[in-house]
Amino acid sequence: MGSTEQERKPAAGGELSFTEGPIFQPLIRFAVPVFGALVLQAAYGAVDLLVVGQFGTASSISAVGTGSTFMQMITLIITSLAMGTTVMIGQHIGEKKPEEAGKTIGTTIWMFLVLGIVLTAVLELGTRPLVSVLQVPQESVEQTVSYMRICFGGILVIIAYNVISSVLRGVGNARLPFLFVGIACVVNIAGDYLLVGVFHMDVAGAAWATVFAQLVSVVISALVLRKQDLPVVFTRSQLRPDPEELKRILRVGVPIAVQETMVQISFLVINTIVNHMGLTPSAGYGVAQKIVSFIMLVPSSVMQSVSAFTAQNIGAGKRQRAVKGFLEAMACGCVLGIGIFLAGFFGGGFLSSFFTSDQAVIAQSADYLRGFSAECILTCVLFSSIGYFNGMGRSIPVMLQGISSAFLIRIPVSILMSRLPDTSLFLVGLATPITTVYGIIFFMICLRRLNRSEGRAAKSTV
Repeated sequence: MGSTEQERKPAAGGELSFTEGPIFQPLIRFAVPVFGALVLQAAYGAVDLLVVGQFGTASSISAVGTGSTFMQMITLIITSLAMGTTVMIGQHIGEKKPEEAGKTIGTTIWMFLVLGIVLTAVLELGTRPLVSVLQVPQESVEQTVSYMRICFGGILVIIAYNVISSVLRGVGNARLPFLFVGIACVVNIAGDYLLVGVFHMDVAGAAWATVFAQLVSVVISALVLRKQDLPVVFTRSQLRPDPEELKRILRVGVPIAVQETMVQISFLVINTIVNHMGLTPSAGYGVAQKIVSFIMLVPSSVMQSVSAFTAQNIGAGKRQRAVKGFLEAMACGCVLGIGIFLAGFFGGGFLSSFFTSDQAVIAQSADYLRGFSAECILTCVLFSSIGYFNGMGRSIPVMLQGISSAFLIRIPVSILMSRLPDTSLFLVGLATPITTVYGIIFFMICLRRLNRSEGRAAKSTV
């Protein structure tokens, strides 16, 4: 990627140009490896839970479920902030300004290095208070603390992977992130079985395996990128913060990160609500969340694809093409979502059985998935809209939707459902699709207002 003083010329090394030719095919070619990478990334926590479920107890499952859910939140926030980099690089590529894309890369590396150091220190010092806030069942407290502290020590590694991936996706290359996360997943599986199954290190072994796997992935990705020609111009002198580029990255990335933070906090609140319901519901919810993390990969890959596609076309001044890509991606996602809905609604027990043999935990997990499953279709519409706004660089509506959804809909509805007579995880699970319906309506209004304002602007220039 370029620790070289020589300028790199644009090359076709697996990068996709979204600004010319067919729309659907490039989107699919980009989305498939994005989906694969997300599947493997989600497999980190899932494999931890799977192996711990085979060799541990319900308290171990609860600990890994809660700890990995929080780590997923941290990873998603980092990924969301890095979306500012993806969008700005995409727009610079569309504008045919590879030098500006190089400034984006240098600024991103500097920014995330500082963030990683601060985040690691804060989370390591605040692990036990955080576990207390999450109201983890007493039987799982020490195991949860152990798991989270080890994982927090690897935050810089998580950041490094996501910075590399954000740069590659910005230039239209989704294949290499897929390769890198695939390597990490293989190492993680081997590490889990060795440390948890052979050496009986329980949740600590699962955490160490995850961190080591991510480190291996980052080292290999750095070695591979040294030999890649990307369509950007990046020199060592650009490895510093560029004030204007930093503003652009933050203007896009911060609202997206705030939105994701609010969404994830709301799910942590739900986790806390479920923890109050007892150890078995807590373990069942932890298993269900691992399955949900896979279910949500289709809309997540659609969102990232729409963001990259829109960014390049907005940079090239092709707004109508960006709209067509947004609509085609949304339709494709919804078709796939129908199949995933059926699997979640009718096959929740079967899917849960891969993570534990405890029948009571399986029943609780399946109950939650039945309530949640409508989300599989609805969220493809919502995430496509988020991707479109992100790609345009208009992430403020995304932030407002995330905040209002979390605190006005998801949390109040979850609390209400948990307090109903004879409540169940099915009712708690319904809070998510209800919230997504609100989000879809929110973006429909935003799109209508955006079209009106652009229509008025076009008339005033005539």
